[in-house]
Amino acid sequence: MKAEILTIGDEILIGQVTNTNTVWIAQQLNLIGIKVVHMATVSDDREEILKGLENASQRADMVFITGGLGPTKDDITKKTFTQYFGVELVLDEAILVDVSSFFIKRGREVSQLNKDQALIPKGCRPIRNKSGTAPGMWMQKNNVHFISRPGVLYEMKEMMIAEILPAIKAEFKLPHIYHKTILTQGIGESTLAELIEKWEDGLAASNIKLAYLPQPGMVRLRLSTSGDNEKKIRETVEREIEKVIPMIKDHVFGFENYGEEMPTIEKITSDLLKERKQTLAIAESCTGGYVSSLFTAIAGSSDIFKGGIVPYTNDAKHELLNVDKTIFEKHGAVSKECVLALAENVRAKLKSDFSISISGIAGPGGGTPDKPVGFVWIAVSDGKKTLAKSFQFGDDRNRNIVMTANAAVSFLRKFVLKSI
Repeated sequence: MKAEILTIGDEILIGQVTNTNTVWIAQQLNLIGIKVVHMATVSDDREEILKGLENASQRADMVFITGGLGPTKDDITKKTFTQYFGVELVLDEAILVDVSSFFIKRGREVSQLNKDQALIPKGCRPIRNKSGTAPGMWMQKNNVHFISRPGVLYEMKEMMIAEILPAIKAEFKLPHIYHKTILTQGIGESTLAELIEKWEDGLAASNIKLAYLPQPGMVRLRLSTSGDNEKKIRETVEREIEKVIPMIKDHVFGFENYGEEMPTIEKITSDLLKERKQTLAIAESCTGGYVSSLFTAIAGSSDIFKGGIVPYTNDAKHELLNVDKTIFEKHGAVSKECVLALAENVRAKLKSDFSISISGIAGPGGGTPDKPVGFVWIAVSDGKKTLAKSFQFGDDRNRNIVMTANAAVSFLRKFVLKSI
């Protein structure tokens, strides 16, 4: 079964509101076996909504609509529905009771504008709203199902979970859709594609589609398939993952199960340290505390994170972490010698098991021919040995900071696992 998600609202089109509804709806539909083939947003305009409904009906078996169901004049979805389906609005007594109860419980008068929320297109299947006043509407035209709900996220979610999804699963025979994503770091999309080209070419025979999802410093490889036998399609995907892992094992740091929160590299590394009852300290210059913030954003980070120092200037590096001034004179702050000293000294100062140190040129200025913008040194230490690596990223400051952080945490993770 194919679906389209149609969002109605000028606030989306002018960038005033982020369309989080669509992401959540798409995930829920995939999880029950409905394939989303198109997403669209139209303005609060009758003709645009009508065109959106008609176009969606040509592409999908089910159209999921959000927005435009409030009581004010700019909410025109319900009236536009009557035109599209050629029906009139009628009063639904059960919805009227819901709307009246909503206001009475809050000690408020029920206005005529509020009562009009109980008017729904004739022949529609109402979807009760237990968290608000605008009911949902389920209608059918030419074998296409149209399901409309309010745009308020918590109202829409409750209606989907409590009524819409259970009804769909009960009334339609749906296939199973399975996605699993391999998380990689430290390898570019094109290089990764070259490494796994032969394996990727063979996926079609197993009815598996591969998608590359790049982000700064990382590439996610999503394997997707569908079928009637859930166990069989899961096993098929897992077999293919077992085949490809040896080809890219140096870059894989975890897996993402569709519909669940993606495990970040810092969370995976934090869990690794927690499992071993080991701790971490960080000295970071060009990232300005960003790496420390990634770890402290994790609940329970105090179990593993001793602290971070941001010695941004050479004086701070010397005064806070005893980096010898001759290092700056001979090698500069962005050097192997500097990060080795930072890593060893911050670990000793904060009495941690491991440490990370970072020094680089985030940009946009400050680069030289020998050390251009995006050039970074990273070191890790455990008190017995200290290793350092240099990286060359790009010329965008914010992107460089994110890529440096990902590289640093990945470096630490491999160091802890003794896999470097």
